[in-house]
Amino acid sequence: MYFIILKLEHYFQCPCCLAETSMLIDFSIPTQQYIEDFGICCNPIEVGVAVEENEIVSFEAKSIER
Repeated sequence: MYFIILKLEHYFQCPCCLAETSMLIDFSIPTQQYIEDFGICCNPIEVGVAVEENEIVSFEAKSIER
């Protein structure tokens, strides 16, 4: 038995420093929400992704700086 896990590189702009970046979106997880330190400015961002039928239907990256 084989499993195919689709991942897609999604480009977006950092909400803190406005730098262009990308991340791999794993299509095997329909709804994802997590906090990640952005690699360029090191500020924390909250990422939310929704995937349906091998397509990103919602993507949000927002600053959680105080």
